[in-house]
Amino acid sequence: MPRATPILTGTLLLCVATLADAAGTDSIVQAWPTRPSVRDAALEARVEAALKGLSLRQKIGQMTQPEIRAITPDEVRDYAIGTVLNGGGGWPGQDRNATPARWRALSEQFQAAARQATPGVPLLWGTDAVHGHNNVRGATLFPHHIALGATRDADLVRDIGRATASAVRASGLHWTFAPTLAVVQDVRWGRTYESFGADPALVRRLGQAEVEGLQDGLAQGRGVLATAKHFIADGGTRRGIDQGVSHATATELAQVHGAGYLGALDAGVQTVMASFSSWTDSAGYVEHGKMHGNAALLTGVLKDRLAFDGLVVSDWDGIAQLPGCTVDDCPAAINAGIDIVMVPFHWKPFIANTVKAVEQGRIPMARIDDAVRRILRVKFGVGMQPAVPATVEAMQAPELARRAVRESLVLLKNRPGLLPLRPTARVLVVGAAADSLPHQSGGWSLTWQGRDTTNADFPQGTTLLAALRQRLGGPQVAFDADGSRSDPARFDAVVAVLAESPYAEGEGDIRITDNLRHSRRQPQDLALLQRVAGRGAPVVTLLYSGRPLYVNDLANHSDAFIAAWLPGSEGAGLVDALVAPADGRPWPGFTGRLPFPWPAGPCQFSSHEAKPWWPVGGGLSGKETQAGGKLLPEPADPQPICPL
Repeated sequence: MPRATPILTGTLLLCVATLADAAGTDSIVQAWPTRPSVRDAALEARVEAALKGLSLRQKIGQMTQPEIRAITPDEVRDYAIGTVLNGGGGWPGQDRNATPARWRALSEQFQAAARQATPGVPLLWGTDAVHGHNNVRGATLFPHHIALGATRDADLVRDIGRATASAVRASGLHWTFAPTLAVVQDVRWGRTYESFGADPALVRRLGQAEVEGLQDGLAQGRGVLATAKHFIADGGTRRGIDQGVSHATATELAQVHGAGYLGALDAGVQTVMASFSSWTDSAGYVEHGKMHGNAALLTGVLKDRLAFDGLVVSDWDGIAQLPGCTVDDCPAAINAGIDIVMVPFHWKPFIANTVKAVEQGRIPMARIDDAVRRILRVKFGVGMQPAVPATVEAMQAPELARRAVRESLVLLKNRPGLLPLRPTARVLVVGAAADSLPHQSGGWSLTWQGRDTTNADFPQGTTLLAALRQRLGGPQVAFDADGSRSDPARFDAVVAVLAESPYAEGEGDIRITDNLRHSRRQPQDLALLQRVAGRGAPVVTLLYSGRPLYVNDLANHSDAFIAAWLPGSEGAGLVDALVAPADGRPWPGFTGRLPFPWPAGPCQFSSHEAKPWWPVGGGLSGKETQAGGKLLPEPADPQPICPL
């Protein structure tokens, strides 16, 4: 007879499930290294003293983060709010032309109101300063992370962190939601440019350097709080779908996607942002759900295993994506380990609902106290008086940014002897992006998606066209946006500038029905090159892009082809690589090397492509004596529907 199947009671089922969950959590935690916990006794005593003086509602106020468009200083006082933020496109008084002094004045109003509500406990203002203080008019915009990954220079990244911190402090803010530490697996993701590259070791090294630079002088009012984001595997989502599902084993999660966080912790990072994405353990196809509700990772790994004593902040309305939660009510996220909840516009009902959840026992008081301890611990380490003047000049570091641009450029194709152009060259510049600071800067540039701006919004910036005219002289440089009105044969060279349209998260994703062919989305760029190529002057092409793209058709119409990434406000750095120095100094050539493989086909999305046009680390110096960057022939179907 077959063995009888036992019938499990509800209690037994619960016990079995609990044991299984514990075993699963243990295997996740064990994949990570251990780190020692080090605390300062005097600081802890100060934290405990402050905690005892707070009521439940004040504690929840400390955990609540509204957007500046949705709160006034009086409300900060009345609700004992502990932090605020400005999103992309959020400015004081909704004036994009607000000066640093005006930013600081609003910050000081918030600060005074917070100290009235909770004497001795300051307020923190966070912002997305992801390539310089990019929300504020007049600040230098550095190349995005993908370009800094091409430099491979930790010292440069550290210096950019210091300069960014100075700019943020000039406006009276204390906290930046940077750096992104994603190790991108599929370049269709619209945030690929926020990553340093496909190599976990590179992400760890440069991420650590950026945190060190941002937080340098934090207690003295020079540095700002850095944020390691987005914990974890935001760059590993399947098909590059923003806020999608990352498939990885627990070991891959730790060793690949966790590398940058280990570097950030080594640098003393004090805040971590949870990812919108979900994780599925590919070893057994176990779905672990959204990161905002993952206690095993937020608490078991980050806080316990890695001894992270700082605070965990949610992403913009991220709690609303958890099952059983709404935009203003989510005990599950707080119980999982979220300490500060970013509820930009629904913060009043969030406070009421969270107080009620504690009173009903759905959130333990011990969890609230732990969250507020972490918040206070971080706050008491920040020098609240900025040691930087509230001036536009304090937000600028043009020479540093110019160097970063110059060293990030990757030469993918070259005809020997073409570059550098002579200082006396007569040049035809084509492509509307050549005179566009919005295209040169990309997303997260004054506005969230980097759109709805003009050159006038970046008075500190220099386009490639302007920089070429400054270097060669105005009469030596002609500009023909679509290449239809000029004869290339009258010039020594044509400089063509192609570009992706600016984008940021979500809207920047390449959908699964599309491919990487740049000409599919920007057909005018191919038409432009077809007009000027082979007409008596060599063509030097630069591509502004937030990721590697399939460009065979474009490169085949170019004598030199340069991956210029999203260089930011300092177009002179582009010209440094294109034109020989006028003072006789040696030309440095191209030192940038690819942080991602460059695809040889329109469906090569993977960061680990086996047969790319160029591998990770690839690129030419421009000093080769033989032609470099030979291309494969065009595929039979140049616009394929890529396999799922």
